[in-house]
Amino acid sequence: MNQKQPQRPGADESHDQTEPIKFGDVFNVTGELASKPIGPQDAAAMQSAENMVLGQTTKKAPAAVMQSAANANERAGLVSRNQAGDQGVSVIKSNNDGGVLVTESVGGQVKYWIHSCMESRKPDVSAATTTPATLIDPAPITIGEALEVAALSASDKPIDQSDAAAIQAAEMRATGSSEISPGGIASEAQSAAVRNSQTNRFEDRATLSDVLQDARATLPKDKAVTREDADRVVAAEMRNNPDMKMTPGGVGEAMAAAARRNQNSTI
Repeated sequence: MNQKQPQRPGADESHDQTEPIKFGDVFNVTGELASKPIGPQDAAAMQSAENMVLGQTTKKAPAAVMQSAANANERAGLVSRNQAGDQGVSVIKSNNDGGVLVTESVGGQVKYWIHSCMESRKPDVSAATTTPATLIDPAPITIGEALEVAALSASDKPIDQSDAAAIQAAEMRATGSSEISPGGIASEAQSAAVRNSQTNRFEDRATLSDVLQDARATLPKDKAVTREDADRVVAAEMRNNPDMKMTPGGVGEAMAAAARRNQNSTI
């Protein structure tokens, strides 16, 4: 799946704003949907769907991104609060081997968000669709995308040696090289882990989000996640953890969930 990371519009984007923020500005969508402004009702629909399925809205996920865009558009007077939201949004959750795979779509164009934390609020529903939307079969999830998922689901986790080892293994699997790329995410993660070990203030430590939020753009090469890729990353993460455990929602879990999804999509 080759889709850009949804970007939350900046807080000051409404200053001198003459054009509304459109779906194509924050999501990798095509066709008529890309040119449609994001309105409050669109954001409310996605937020309602996420709440029904996940029990909460997720930081940096589509509902939060859409809400920021809608707020900016409304402040600039470019959309109405009561503007009808007719794009069609859908959120579908599936459980697999203890992980949670969440598929979110806007106007029938699918976005993937893997929530692999073992503990999360999970209402007794598996899907919610606020307006009709036709889902399409997605392309395989790539290593870069799985890393960006970890940046979302464990965004505030300070990077330690186990995270750095997992990121290094993931980069090597993506590039097919036995060496890490100078200035790449593995190198940055290793440096962050060292700095964090010497930093007392929790808030001053580099997090998974800091290093992985643009993983797809940073990786020199990318590929679909396979079971072998996931196994190598999980092994590296656990081997470097004193408790031999994976970070909840971290790199290993995101890679494992992506591998399961890719494997199931080919069955």
